[in-house]
Amino acid sequence: MSDVLELVEARLRTALGEPDARAAITFLGTDRIEVLRFVDGDVVRYATLGMSAQPMADPTVVIADPVHGPRAELVLSVRAGRADTDKVLRPLAVLAASPQVEGVVVAPGASLDVGDPLWPGAPFTSVLVSAPGGLVGDLELDEPMEPVRFLPLLPMTPNEAAWKRVHGAEALEERWLQQGTDLRDPLRRSVPLD
Repeated sequence: MSDVLELVEARLRTALGEPDARAAITFLGTDRIEVLRFVDGDVVRYATLGMSAQPMADPTVVIADPVHGPRAELVLSVRAGRADTDKVLRPLAVLAASPQVEGVVVAPGASLDVGDPLWPGAPFTSVLVSAPGGLVGDLELDEPMEPVRFLPLLPMTPNEAAWKRVHGAEALEERWLQQGTDLRDPLRRSVPLD
């Protein structure tokens, strides 16, 4: 487990540079989850570290396989200085612990909801899990373990989350693209959905 996390942290440092801050949270009955903060000009990136220690398991399986199954970490990018986004550390840790706590498999196209604003004054309570492979490439592990995927998170307003449930993730991402939405703006408004 610790070997996987060491490799994950090394991959994050290679892709994003040195973290300027980190916080650790442990929830009852779960492994420790850390959130690392990376500053890149006017963009702040938050990456989880700990979610990939164990493979995610299908919630219908009685005994989780300790080797086989998808592994992932979460990455959130926001514009710096517009909101107190450092308060996103706990919600991110909650989302990263959800495979252990709730037995969910986090994959592209999924919605994850924390029920409260992601940070003070945020118009978002949930995120859309986007496809990996852009900012931080997959981390291959020794066979038979699956690679660690670094999943970008795109904050969604409640209206966008409801619209996505009806029309799907791809349609929402297309709507954002058509409108030229700055998905890194921590205070952006909901995209027009009519």
